[in-house]
Amino acid sequence: MTPFLDALTRAAAEAENAEAAFRQEVAARAKALEQARAFAYRRLNFMRAIAAVIAQAETEDDAVAQAQGVMREKLGWAADSEARAETLAQFVPVVRAAFATLAPVEAEAEPADVATALADFETWYATSHPQPFWVLFETYMPETPRVDF
Repeated sequence: MTPFLDALTRAAAEAENAEAAFRQEVAARAKALEQARAFAYRRLNFMRAIAAVIAQAETEDDAVAQAQGVMREKLGWAADSEARAETLAQFVPVVRAAFATLAPVEAEAEPADVATALADFETWYATSHPQPFWVLFETYMPETPRVDF
């Protein structure tokens, strides 16, 4: 081949590689945004259910017990394990902060920060487990064969 055709061949290959890299970046970014959206809605719906039972609780301990019951129900935890007990215990500060937002504010008390407590819980979970907490809400539906009778 001639040198100018060699140069054009290299330029075409570089353009193709650049396009492929860009498409991979777009796909990865879209997947990350999809997961962020899914987690945001899971967080909202879960905390909405938690807030509903906390609003009905008369005491902080009652709120904690009821919120832990909601967590067990939402995650399908019928039996306890050491890991589940630890997760439930680590979630208690979130419940306490949420309960404090519903209680009368005392003059000297700092307002409870539910968002920070929840973020701290999520950080703890992410550092002690292989996946984020919100992955627990994914329900795997195995494929079942379609059978006509």
